[in-house]
Order: sequence, then structure tokens, then C-alpha cells
Amino acid sequence: MNPTQTDTSSCSPHIRPLFTRLRFVLVETSRAGNIGSVARAMKTMGFTDLVLVAPKCADFTHDSEAVAFASGAGDVLTNARVVADIGAALEGCNFAAAVSARLREFSPPVWTPRAFAEHVGAAPELHAAIVFGNERVGLPNDIVERCNVLINIPANPDYSSLNLSQAAQVLAYEARMASVDGAVNMRGVGFQGDAASVTQIDGMYAHLEQALVAIGFLNADNPKKLMPRIKRMFARSGLELEEVNILRGIARAILKDESAR
Repeated sequence: MNPTQTDTSSCSPHIRPLFTRLRFVLVETSRAGNIGSVARAMKTMGFTDLVLVAPKCADFTHDSEAVAFASGAGDVLTNARVVADIGAALEGCNFAAAVSARLREFSPPVWTPRAFAEHVGAAPELHAAIVFGNERVGLPNDIVERCNVLINIPANPDYSSLNLSQAAQVLAYEARMASVDGAVNMRGVGFQGDAASVTQIDGMYAHLEQALVAIGFLNADNPKKLMPRIKRMFARSGLELEEVNILRGIARAILKDESAR
């Protein structure tokens, strides 16, 4: 099978293959050539959904280096969407993974590329995004904290530096292998709700923070590390929409009770 072909023959018509559910997000990319290289890495593994958050190189679709490095993946490059912020980039996604070589004290759970690929490959209800940072400074903490997991690529500890397109190629390869190996299986039996989107979870966090401030559990002027810890705790659970609504209901009840005092 040609590696650029999308293999969906083993999938039920009611199950969306991972090739249609996985988005690659590049945040503030500096070099147009790297965008072209990522487009090529994606297409060789059968992926096409590329979103750029405020790229430093404005006209990358006509940049000679980007076109050369795309090398046959010009359609992925041309169809890449440009958005202003990470919220817009993650719209429609209900699972997001930040890619970083730098581990953080209060990051989401740390996964390998293979663990991520197997998880999203086996969960047809997930529309996932892989988020890559700027070549020089990586991803800021606030974007990492918005993601469900942090992907750390195991590498030589004495020289763990991968460039942007290399990291994208590793993730695209693992995602393809999770797909063509038939990893798209329903997880367990019994009730399974819809996974909450990143936007819905962000709204829940804001609502919960407001409630915690209202009861004096959280000092809004000195929040320290409480909210990052709470986000990390919930990130491990894989929140469903109904669970998010329950938590927002709790926050709503707290705020109603406090306003009645």
C-alpha cells in the first residue's frame, strides 16, 4: 500500500477513521520551510488537516522554501487554515495533546506518541489535535494547560533535540500505525457519553474558578497553583460532556447559594 493513501477499508461506515479526526496545529511558526516540511510529513502518513496559529511567516503558501519542502504536499500546504489564537485552532476538537521536550511541574499527564496514537485511534468519538510550538521557544504554559495530555518524544537524553517537522513525522507515523493496524475498536461495553470539547472544558474551568473564589477557597488575587492542579487532575479523567455539565451545575449552585447569603 502506498504510504500516502488513506486506508479505511477495515472501518465500519459508521466509524470515522483517524485520518479524518486528527488535526495538526502549529503555533507561531517562524519559518515557512518548516510549515512545508510538516505538510509533507502529514501527507506521507495520510493526514490533511493543518491549522496555523498566528504564523510569523504570512505568505507561506507562496514561499519558495515552503513549496520546495512540501515536495508534493502542496495541497496540504495550500489548504492549511490560519487562525488568530489557540481557541480557534481547537474549535471542534474534544481531545488535545501538546508536544514538548520540556516537562512542566503542573503539566497534563505525560504520554508517549504511541500511547496517544493508540488512545485516539481506539476512540472513534474523539476529534483530536496535536499542538506544536514555535521552533525557538516551544509552547507557552497556558496552551499546555489547555491540553488533555502532554506528548514527550523519548529520545537520546544527551541530545533530545528534534526539529518541528521531525516531531510531526513521529506523531503522524504513530497515528498511521494505530489506524492501519486495526486499532479502531470500541472501548469496552456499556454507556459511554460524548467526550467534552476543549472549549466546553475551558468554560467549566472558568465557572469552577468563579465558584471557588466566591466561597473563599481560591484567592483571585493570589491563585498560585491551585487551578493548574485542578486542570491536571481532570485532564487524567477524560471528561465527558455530561460530566462537564454536572460540574458546571455544582458551580452554579455554589454561586446561587453565595449570592443568597
